[in-house]
Amino acid sequence: MIYLDNAATTYPKPFSVLETVYRANRKYAYNSGRGGYRESVQTAEKIFAVRDCLGRFFHCPEQNIVFTNNCTTAVNTALKGLLKPGDHVLISALEHNAVFRPIYKLAREGRITYDQVPYHPDRFLQNIRALEQPNTAMVAMLHASNVFGVVHPLGLVGDYCRRKGWLFVVDAAQSAGILPIDMQAMHISALCAPGHKSLFGTMGTGLLALADGISPDSLTEGGTGSHSFDPQMPPDLPDRLEAGTLNNPGILSLGAGVRFIEKTGRAEIHEYEMRLTRWLYEELAACPGIKLYTPPEHIGVPVLSFNVDDRTSEETAAYLAARQIAVRGGYHCAPCAHRFFGTAKRGTVRVSPGVFTGMNECEYFLNSVKFRE
Repeated sequence: MIYLDNAATTYPKPFSVLETVYRANRKYAYNSGRGGYRESVQTAEKIFAVRDCLGRFFHCPEQNIVFTNNCTTAVNTALKGLLKPGDHVLISALEHNAVFRPIYKLAREGRITYDQVPYHPDRFLQNIRALEQPNTAMVAMLHASNVFGVVHPLGLVGDYCRRKGWLFVVDAAQSAGILPIDMQAMHISALCAPGHKSLFGTMGTGLLALADGISPDSLTEGGTGSHSFDPQMPPDLPDRLEAGTLNNPGILSLGAGVRFIEKTGRAEIHEYEMRLTRWLYEELAACPGIKLYTPPEHIGVPVLSFNVDDRTSEETAAYLAARQIAVRGGYHCAPCAHRFFGTAKRGTVRVSPGVFTGMNECEYFLNSVKFRE
């Protein structure tokens, strides 16, 4: 199989990640933080080491790294745990349903109001200013679009939120591990990321990184191994937001994934993936019957959307799947983005190369599209 669906999950995983998972299930399959015996303590130390690794990677205090089962849980925890009744929220017009659906539900219940900020490569901050209200309390938005590859200016938005006294919640599902993210420099209140995408961890992993002084109400309550006689969740992070047994093998795989990025070079990974993406764009743009939607200079992450002739995106994806090429067709859980870019009728075919994608694989994909039946 030629795998070009890395925006959904990176594949294959680095060997060091696979080896870590195997070793974790043999050596660290103990309930961390729940026992005083040596094996439990050693497991807890390994988990803390991953917190420390992620804290340095995103410039966030290690005790403020909260492990979740995916990015969506992290987003829900941040939004539902930080917003107050009567708050007004600004989200982007390109949101994945991980952000849009929680916001929509809170608004439907009458707890908050929201507006969607139109994407613009140069005037996004001006668009925010045009929609802000006296009760605006938060900007919650994705860093990079999972459909069209465009990138929002985190630094500019974060600085504006700081000056306004707003919370700034970032969905980094398509950027964590690819683009530089410095929570302190970008004034990010809460950073949400999956472990299984460009951080190279396994599925069922995610993280919520919080700035100092930011402590959402808990989304889930239960055992934490601390303050057991208190009927409420512990006040301190990360225990406050980590009810139940942690996914130790998954968390350790996430640490191995970050170490792989640091060893290989985040900038080097990004440059290689973008080189493939730019080449794919140029070749597709020269092919009759191909429709592209994003100007190449606006694509900042290795995600490219297109359509072929008058086929639906699902038909094109199925055609490529029959030739052992894995891409994704449809709406990619981002109807907001499709409405904004005018692709709501048939969605798009998404191709997303990764660090392990070869040029020959891209050539086979392009030939399959160019010489389609």
